Amino acid sequence: MSGNGNRAATALARIQTDSVVAMLKAFYPGLQFEIVAMSTTGDKILDTALSKIGEKSLFTKELEHALEKNEVDLVVHSLKDLPTVLPPGFTIGAICKRENPYDAVVFHPKFVGKTLETLPEKSVVGTSSLRRAAQLQRKFPHLEFKSIRGNLNTRLRKLDELQEFSAIILAAAGLQRMGWQHRVGQGALGVEVRAKDQDMLDLVGVLHDPETLLRCIAERAFLRHLEGGCSVPVAVHTAMKDGQLYLTGGVWSLDGSDSMQETMQATIRVTAQQEDGPEDDPQLVGITARNIPREAQLAAENLGISLASLLLNKGAKNILDVARQLNDAH
Repeated sequence: MSGNGNRAATALARIQTDSVVAMLKAFYPGLQFEIVAMSTTGDKILDTALSKIGEKSLFTKELEHALEKNEVDLVVHSLKDLPTVLPPGFTIGAICKRENPYDAVVFHPKFVGKTLETLPEKSVVGTSSLRRAAQLQRKFPHLEFKSIRGNLNTRLRKLDELQEFSAIILAAAGLQRMGWQHRVGQGALGVEVRAKDQDMLDLVGVLHDPETLLRCIAERAFLRHLEGGCSVPVAVHTAMKDGQLYLTGGVWSLDGSDSMQETMQATIRVTAQQEDGPEDDPQLVGITARNIPREAQLAAENLGISLASLLLNKGAKNILDVARQLNDAH
């Protein structure tokens, strides 16, 4: 089993990997798991904004190479790091129950008690996400937003010890997993395996959380159809209530001045069951889940595609094209 992490990134990656191992051991108490820490391109390139690097597999390529060579049997990722189109031969064999999917604002010690709205004019807020920057620029035009890279420890150290940032935006789930709630996949963990390794698919398939799985299928289908990634500000959010899956998606210009957002819903049945017989291509948006009704998975995928198509028909492509051009030019 591999967890993404060099020495700098080890803490959160190890916590996430350990949590998956603990869940697997609860199902298979007699199995032993060896954890191998590895570094990725995304861990090593810390002086460039993610949107500028131009590599879609920043946090996965080296791990998938180890999978391909049978050096490891499964890899634990934050689901947001996995592209919506995986390389041939790989699949997401498990999506664990989602934790807090929201963003968190962490303030410099001198601004404790403030809010983004009450920060002084021209205060600099750090984020590695174009989506976060665009959304916040629209709501808080008096602030400036600047890229900040590194693992959680590094970003918090930059915030606390340097005078460059008044606040930074982080994923709440990461802070909670590190036990740093006091400073407050996104939120979901995915387990990647070899697509043809049926033993591993069976092993990790028990970790699928049906509701999280279907929500993530809808989200990834939306992002794939929009061709959303690190180079454009695209956001998606889901909620499940009374058998209805609600999907909200939006696109923004880089400065947040132009935006488009819509919500759609579909009836989804989330009960787990064992599918009978193999299928030629069981994957949907890179995910294999034979123990979740295929009809429900297809309904979730169709919801994501439908919402993306609606936005594209209303002009979202123009917003995204301009955002890509501006991002490439700077």
